[in-house]
Amino acid sequence: MKLISSSFKDGQRIPGAFAFCIPDPTHHVCLGSNLNPQLAWSGAPAATQSFAIICHDPDVPSKGDDVNQEDRTVPAALPRVDFFHWVLIDLPASFSEIREGEFCSDVTPRGKPGPHAAHGARQGINDYTGWFAGDNDMRGDYYGYDGPCPPWNDEIIHRYVFTIFALDVARLNVAGKLTGQQVRSAMQGHVLAEASLTGSYTLNPSLNQ
Repeated sequence: MKLISSSFKDGQRIPGAFAFCIPDPTHHVCLGSNLNPQLAWSGAPAATQSFAIICHDPDVPSKGDDVNQEDRTVPAALPRVDFFHWVLIDLPASFSEIREGEFCSDVTPRGKPGPHAAHGARQGINDYTGWFAGDNDMRGDYYGYDGPCPPWNDEIIHRYVFTIFALDVARLNVAGKLTGQQVRSAMQGHVLAEASLTGSYTLNPSLNQ
């Protein structure tokens, strides 16, 4: 399989239009347009019955002590963990493209509804659900796509991996809030093929030159 995007090229920077936050010289960051990027895929096996898409950031700090703290940085040597930005399942096998902004076109405080989505698909919760759990203004279940917002003081540029999975089932056997890990587990033994596309993003002005 092959996965491409007109929104950004593999290995290149993701434009701010597809980010949850963009740089702001006064407050470090401000909210972005948060559009889901355009994605198109080809070469799926003939036996494909549905598609799933996962976007994750493998570069999220494993400890949040220094995250977005004045006069501190998140060290590059800190171990990193996965952060899920989009979990989309049960896309019909007839699909080969998702349009820019089709599933998300802005930031929704307290999160977008789910799991039901367009075209009979389902969306899981992303990891902003946990990130905002202690914020009275923002906490909620964040279904669907929410784009990059890495720490503005991180010493590394984050990667965002979009992966399309061709599955041998029309509906994945998973229910509830559909976390990224749950979907990964449910897909085991059902993946016929997959393809990935990686973009990068940073809010650290010293890395944004």
